[in-house]
Order: sequence, then structure tokens, then C-alpha cells
Amino acid sequence: MSVVLTVNRRKRTVDADADKPLLWVLREDLDMPGTKFGCGAGLCGACTVLLDGQAVRSCQTPIAEAAGKQITTIEGVTALPAGQKVVDAWTRIDVPQCGYCQAGQIMSATALLTTNPKPSAEDILLGMNGNICRCATYVRIERAIREAAGLETKA
Repeated sequence: MSVVLTVNRRKRTVDADADKPLLWVLREDLDMPGTKFGCGAGLCGACTVLLDGQAVRSCQTPIAEAAGKQITTIEGVTALPAGQKVVDAWTRIDVPQCGYCQAGQIMSATALLTTNPKPSAEDILLGMNGNICRCATYVRIERAIREAAGLETKA
């Protein structure tokens, strides 16, 4: 089946089953390896992308559900105002340790700041809930989100 997807503001056509997970279309069919496979069950957040601005787990999102919507991946997140601020803060604070989960973390943080530009500590906790960092860089993640939101002085 031929499916037209808009990924990072660019129309892309893929030939795949309608129920193929968006994660594998991005990685295998569109050669966009930035979105990571974590658990495959939508529990860890490593595969998070934005679908019409909402953070979704791409391992659980069939491409049929993504067709006709705007998909933003880590490769295109800096085109979004909040995404650029998040990436800049992530870099300044040196958030990653191993880095594997960071694409998903950045995508969730971007979705959070797009809908809530000045989040409270509780808003950040709730917005990032479900994004697991096995290296436990949660303090730096929260600090980067606060900095990107202009709630903390730049490092």
C-alpha cells in the first residue's frame, strides 16, 4: 500500500502495510535513524515523535494513523521554536550521558513547551512522564526544560 506522510514538513511516499509502526517506516523506509527503538511497547519514550504537535510513541503508531498529519522527528525538531530552545539548552547543560533516550526526551520536552511555555515543576514531571532515562539524567533534563522555558538562568 502506498502511504503519503509529511515528515519534517516534507511529503514522503512509502510503500508499506497500513499497520506498520511509524518507527520502522522512519528508520527503515525513510532512512531517519534518529528516532530510537526502546521497548517496542510504548512504555519508555525513546521512540517519541510529534504528530500534529502531540508527543506520540512511534513504535505503537501505525502509519495509517499518521497519514495526513504533520510528523516531526528529532531530525526536524529545531525547525520548531520550542524545539530549537530545547536543543540549545540540552547542549549547553550537556544533558545526555549515554544519549540513547535523548531524542525521545527532546521530543517530549518540545511538545510540553509548545503547549505550556512556562511549566511548573509539576507540569514538567507530568509532561515528561513515561520518558525513561536509564542513566538517570532527570535533574539535568528538568534543568534544560526550565532553561528553555526561560525559567532558569543559562548555564
